Amino acid sequence: MTTTFLLVHSPSVGPSTWLPVAAALERRGHAAVVPDLTRVSSGGPPYWPRVVEAVRAAAPDTRIVLVVHSNAGFFLPVVKEGLGDRVVACVFADAHIPPREGLVRTAEEGFLPFLRELADADGVLPRWTDWWSAEDVAELLPDPRTRARVVAEQARLPLDYYTQPLPVPAGWDDVRCSCLWFGPPYEQVAEEAARRGWPVTRLPGAHLHQVVDPEGVADALLKLSRKS
Repeated sequence: MTTTFLLVHSPSVGPSTWLPVAAALERRGHAAVVPDLTRVSSGGPPYWPRVVEAVRAAAPDTRIVLVVHSNAGFFLPVVKEGLGDRVVACVFADAHIPPREGLVRTAEEGFLPFLRELADADGVLPRWTDWWSAEDVAELLPDPRTRARVVAEQARLPLDYYTQPLPVPAGWDDVRCSCLWFGPPYEQVAEEAARRGWPVTRLPGAHLHQVVDPEGVADALLKLSRKS
């Protein structure tokens, strides 16, 4: 049976953050799909069922290597549960690792004051790239056309996207899990992955390195998922 790389972007950004890697995987003869999660905040909380549905709707009926980036990592357990036994491997690419079971939020308690300061009177946040200076965003996305595309497709998420608890079903990590990290602060995630006995690979870069070096990231995903 064919195996498809399902590349899940953080709802804070958009599918353009994975499309270059999907193209790189396809050039190597591997199927790759990027679900679009930019509308999952429509309609109010809870948001995680819409994430699951958007990924399920995009997923083909093949074996799946589930790859998540950034805070999409928190959704991986419920997404994996929604996809069922088709998932044969999971890769956390500069992504947060959820607990083995219980509940989790997409923002740590210490980060919430920063988010509350950014939210408008309706409790809606600016686009993720607007949280940072233009210089910081240019460092993440050096190519101007790529930067414009990534910035334009972002959704404005509600503050409660970051405060609503997500369920973490037990047993989600019963398949091969691995970690690809680019740089700080995700060294802490890499350390946690190593404590869990997962393969860990470092590909030096900034948080959106998959946009900057899609060929290198594609190679790393193939190795971590044992596909070549």
